[in-house]
Amino acid sequence: MQKYFNRELSWVKFNARILDQSFKLDLPILERLKFLAIYGVNLDEFYMIRVAGLKKLYHRGITKVGDDGMSPAQQLKAIEKVLRSQKEDLEKSYFSIRNALMQEGIFILDYDELDESDQQRAREYFNRSLYPIIVPVVIDAIHPFPHFNNLSFGIIVKMQNIKNPQEVSFALIRIPRFFPRFAEIREGVFVTCESIVGEFANLVFEGFKILNWCPFRITRNADFEIEEEEADDFIELLSEGLKARKRGEIVRLQVGKNHDESLLEFLQSHLPKVDAYHYDLPLDLGALWQIVSHPHFPHLLHPYFSPKIPQVLNEEGKIFEVLKEQDLMLFHPYESFDPVVRFIQQASRDPNVLSIKMTLYRVGKDSPIVQALIDAAGHKQVNVLVELKARFDEENNLEWVRALEEAGAHVIYGVAGLKVHAKIALVLRKEIDRIRGYVHIGSGNYNMQSAKVYTDISLLSSREELVADAIKFFHSLLAGLAKRTQLQSIFMAPMQIKPKILDLINGERQRGENGKIIMKMNALVDSDVIDALYEASQNGVKIYLIVRGICALRPEIAGLSENIKVISLVGRYLEHARIYYFKHGGLYFASADMMPRNLQRRIELLVPIEHPEASQSLLNFLTLQLEDTKGAYELRSSGEYQQILGEGFDSQQECQKLNFKEAWNGF
Repeated sequence: MQKYFNRELSWVKFNARILDQSFKLDLPILERLKFLAIYGVNLDEFYMIRVAGLKKLYHRGITKVGDDGMSPAQQLKAIEKVLRSQKEDLEKSYFSIRNALMQEGIFILDYDELDESDQQRAREYFNRSLYPIIVPVVIDAIHPFPHFNNLSFGIIVKMQNIKNPQEVSFALIRIPRFFPRFAEIREGVFVTCESIVGEFANLVFEGFKILNWCPFRITRNADFEIEEEEADDFIELLSEGLKARKRGEIVRLQVGKNHDESLLEFLQSHLPKVDAYHYDLPLDLGALWQIVSHPHFPHLLHPYFSPKIPQVLNEEGKIFEVLKEQDLMLFHPYESFDPVVRFIQQASRDPNVLSIKMTLYRVGKDSPIVQALIDAAGHKQVNVLVELKARFDEENNLEWVRALEEAGAHVIYGVAGLKVHAKIALVLRKEIDRIRGYVHIGSGNYNMQSAKVYTDISLLSSREELVADAIKFFHSLLAGLAKRTQLQSIFMAPMQIKPKILDLINGERQRGENGKIIMKMNALVDSDVIDALYEASQNGVKIYLIVRGICALRPEIAGLSENIKVISLVGRYLEHARIYYFKHGGLYFASADMMPRNLQRRIELLVPIEHPEASQSLLNFLTLQLEDTKGAYELRSSGEYQQILGEGFDSQQECQKLNFKEAWNGF
């Protein structure tokens, strides 16, 4: 039996757990629809990056295998088999949710399902909004099959010349992506755009009879490599890479309702050797967010949860005074992200603040944090590392770079050969007797929106040892020395985190049956870490792993991993915090997962929690999650995940009730 699971197949099973949530009848109906949207967006990215990468290896004739022993060809075959089996569940879930939504007065329909009055509204919508912007393209000897950008959407039409019935031809109608995926022709009635366009295709191709049509969607390889060290202008090189993403090799063809063999054969003749999937549901499941986020249906979602703010921070203007006396730890989204935003905003306005330094990875649009940095740049020293290689956030980050530089900030774009994934901010403030530093370190991004739905840890402090490490950290980024920098009280990848984790695991291994490890992370892939955990298990150490997504470790193997339990939690919030507990080595939080890319190819931070009350509170939280019987799945040695059934204990819901302030704020 192989010691390791394949990382790609493990991811596919993670997305299956997302899909599984959409079947849960005890969830509000739009929460179930939300999980379908998440499933679709996840799968798009998986095809654009992971499957595309495997296809590239396969076409190059590369047969080298990873730790799991599977070649690219074997992985592609296995992935396709699993995804095709998921398709049946996907369609079953969609139509079940669709029927339930009808009971709530929300209808997701095709044109031919509308009554006469709604069909008239759809016709008016077509004439007013769709007809002017769709792009018809006839395919013939002088009009070749056109280029479609990544995730482009349209319909293929088979038509007959009315004057010459022997003349049968094919055409395409491109539907721009910037247009809403569903036409809301009246409140609560959403009609798929492709069904409206297909119905009125005869108005586009006058003189032709429409014989048949069907929607299709194209997915391209969206990964690109940047030779940073050979670049004279990194931003120009990145911009070219973003353009190339739209022209990447086609890796997937999705075909919707109404397709017949002639339509499919025509598409595949122009798009050879791509994975083709046929669906009876609307293509682009991610577009269901249009309905999930509709302002008129909040009663069909979870009730709004108001995150807590520590009482010590309830007064404006006190944050620096508070941090002089104590550290603050926040657990988002149960505790608000607002104090972190306030930390930067107050630093921006405070005349005694001399300098603000930050790393930015995924900050989103309309970021109040970046706006505060822009406001500060005209009268303070502002140094910002904006990671331009943050996949699918490159364009947004480019816009922030330009705005920050225009405001006068000193911006660097990353570190050659590494991604900067660490989340840290340093404020230097002139006070009566000296310059004092204040630092924020987190496990999640500086993003107001994701902080509402991702579980993450924030630490705010003025402790001298943390400030000293933060200063050295930013000096290493600015001086180009981050690849080999080592800190004193914090641990920094790529030099320090992996050796530290291996040392901590080994420390528990030496304790034998008295040892205990709990590790919470998004992914566990690194074979050295896995092997160390196997050795600890063989020595009797009890090991509990809370791994949301990919897990290459195989538990429950006699003589190897019988002391290791692996669970995955899926629920209202995305489990994003990385917390590592070692009974005899302490407790840590980090920006890093246990993957080779995080440990060896990224700048990451691992932070020890030294205060006993804070450490115990985080340990209590981990224990709470291990008791979950609502959204927890246990990984079996077969590679399958089995939902843990019990009395329905929901650890996330329990965390909403807890008052963390008393447990860990003010130490």
